[in-house]
Amino acid sequence: MTAGHRLGRLLGSAEFARAFTITVLAAVFGSYLIERMTSRVTLATIIAGLCVLGLGTLWVRREELSLLRIAPSSLLAFLAWALVSIAWTTDKSDSLFGWLELLGFAFLAITVGHIRDTLQTVRALGDTLRALLALSLGLEILSGILLDLPFVFLGIQGDLALGGPVQGIFGSRNMLGFVTVIALITFFVEWRSQSLNARIAVPSMGLALLLAFLSASPTVLVLAAAVTTVAVALTIVRHAPPERRSLVQWVLGVLVTLALAAAFLLRHSIIALMNAGSDFSIRATLWNKILDFVALKPIEGWGWFGSWARGEYPFTFINFQLADRHQSALNAYFDVLLQLGAAGLVLFLLLGGVALVRSWLVASVRRSVVYAWTPLMLVTLAVESMFESFTIVGAGWFMLVLCALRAGQSRSWRENIDAAHTGAIPTLRSEY
Repeated sequence: MTAGHRLGRLLGSAEFARAFTITVLAAVFGSYLIERMTSRVTLATIIAGLCVLGLGTLWVRREELSLLRIAPSSLLAFLAWALVSIAWTTDKSDSLFGWLELLGFAFLAITVGHIRDTLQTVRALGDTLRALLALSLGLEILSGILLDLPFVFLGIQGDLALGGPVQGIFGSRNMLGFVTVIALITFFVEWRSQSLNARIAVPSMGLALLLAFLSASPTVLVLAAAVTTVAVALTIVRHAPPERRSLVQWVLGVLVTLALAAAFLLRHSIIALMNAGSDFSIRATLWNKILDFVALKPIEGWGWFGSWARGEYPFTFINFQLADRHQSALNAYFDVLLQLGAAGLVLFLLLGGVALVRSWLVASVRRSVVYAWTPLMLVTLAVESMFESFTIVGAGWFMLVLCALRAGQSRSWRENIDAAHTGAIPTLRSEY
């Protein structure tokens, strides 16, 4: 057997697929730790190397794949518009690097989505987050209690003995809070799908809850409320008789609309209750300033950069006017609107919105609880996007693409085109 055949067998094996998935998840969710301990170049090299391995894996498995279903069309349109925006950015090289970062994380998500099914992805993500959350807690204990010394290179302040806030290896307390919510959903689905026994699942959820509390992130409360509400609604729909399911869906839709309207009218009271007045005031001031710049280029935006860390115009000027050092718009929707204009925002909303609708419809009729993971994750990303820009960079963007791909695999117009060649058009039937 030649070396090429041995390499092909390795790349196409189930063992390699699992190892590759865990490595990708560790690199994506541990990107802040990797960058701070080494450099941004090292992180970029790791992501690029994983993309090369992913490309080789997809090539070996090419007979299992369909070109039409390789990625959602809304994702391809968003990536294309971000690439086109390089033509009018203030710094074309930095914009290109930002787009390559966007493409790299998206390609890794696409690869994982094609070589692992939903349950396998959930199990790999659960294993990865258990390790990263345990590492975060260990470093906080070491810094805040055993050594009583901040780890400046990681941004860990050593405030654990004071009750927090803590951030672990994720760069900020809000990012830690976001990861703990993702972890809680994943650990719960692992447990309910019987892929993890209670002896591991319960301590895992306890670890995530502890770090969520210690993060003192106000967004955690909002995310927890949103995810709990959606989980209850999905449970009601899943257990409704098939002939009444559409009616239940419409009733829940009306109730959600009324709840959102009530939340908007009572927003000041809710903010005060959460003790997040100062945080919201900062965000409101920033968003108003962003809208001033959006008005100058409302359709096309200022060009794609991703995070504001590169210090390009108009980001530096916005920070100068606010006398602050924001590295994002603190809202994914405002960030996309600023960088890619109204056209980019529409594509971004289509990417997430279509995926949410598809995954919700699938989860409402499929018996296994694992199908609930995708819509719950998409709701988490949508709500978090109102308070942070995590969904357009790094782990958040990776999860959005992965969930969009997963939703499209279960319910897509491409599925009908592919199946037409076999003479059998698939339909989504209830498993009840």
